[in-house]
Amino acid sequence: MSDALNMSRRIRRTPYTSRIEKNGVSEFTVVNHMLLPKSFQTTIEDDFWHLRSNVQIWDVSCQRQVEIFGADAEKLLQCMTPRDISICQIGQCMYIPIIDNHGGLINDPILLKLGVNHFWLSIADSDLLLFAKGISIGMSLDVKVHEPDVSPLAIQGPKSEALLAELFGEDIRDIGYFKFGWIEFEGTRQLISRTGYSTQVGFEIFLNGFELGEKLWDLIWEAGKKFNLLPGCPNLIDRIEGGLLSYGNDITRANNPLEIGLGKYCKLDGSIDYFGMENLQKIANDGVKRSIRGVLFNGDRCPTCVVPWPVLVDDRKVGQVTSAIWSPRLEANVGISMIDRDFWDHGQKIIVQMPEKKNSTGEVLDLPFE
Repeated sequence: MSDALNMSRRIRRTPYTSRIEKNGVSEFTVVNHMLLPKSFQTTIEDDFWHLRSNVQIWDVSCQRQVEIFGADAEKLLQCMTPRDISICQIGQCMYIPIIDNHGGLINDPILLKLGVNHFWLSIADSDLLLFAKGISIGMSLDVKVHEPDVSPLAIQGPKSEALLAELFGEDIRDIGYFKFGWIEFEGTRQLISRTGYSTQVGFEIFLNGFELGEKLWDLIWEAGKKFNLLPGCPNLIDRIEGGLLSYGNDITRANNPLEIGLGKYCKLDGSIDYFGMENLQKIANDGVKRSIRGVLFNGDRCPTCVVPWPVLVDDRKVGQVTSAIWSPRLEANVGISMIDRDFWDHGQKIIVQMPEKKNSTGEVLDLPFE
């Protein structure tokens, strides 16, 4: 079966797609109905090592924004998340689980507070826009919910700060982790945050204005040559080693925040009100029955985990692997898994059952991988 995409107008191009194509993209995937580069000419292992020691430019326009603005903006947001957003300050980013009335995870976006009752949700792969619109209409809230013309461009890697400081000024260095500031570009004011879907130092420029995309890419590309800048994309080795979860792969609506390590972001004492609170309280009282864990397993380099692989203990299925890759740093296969409570302890011996009944011995480990 071919992995090639059948390109059409239904799959949205980005402000940077022409530059991505010019610089050797070899595969795309689709997130939020928009192209996301999946690989370039280098191997994923070469890309991993480069990301850890240099700097890369990523087209992550698919991280669409849901803009929520108006007198009831905070009320709408609080309805959707168990995290207390009243403590979020202007200029701050906040990782928040969005859940339904059963406590199932709908999305795990980054919240950016732009002003009083003015927010962006930088979303993972799901139609959160329609969910938010539906709630605002159903509750007759005084709020506007829409998708702005904002296309993030990520600059990731240990040299990212030096590169961006040279282009946009030394104030870049003062932006704290999960905070944002502003830069001037082509007579416009653009938001830049110290965030990114990697374990490395990094920033994201939330470009407002599709027509400015090629100019922004070209500016960073030219300045980045002396920093050994390369085009890249979220790296699966880096993601799994760092325990960064992928919505739709590792987590879905079948999961709740408590079993995926987001319990620290859930208010369960009744001090805030949100959809699904009673169900989360019940899950907490009964005890979480499974949990996201890392697995390290032996054997040859594992294939791509297209469908979940069973995790076995004494021929009993006790979980499943949802993402996996060979780690050149650890010289073993690593994966993200969901493991039942009685078998999730660090060091638990397991068998990972890959396609064609190919079994590999391994163990359960904490995330992130050391």
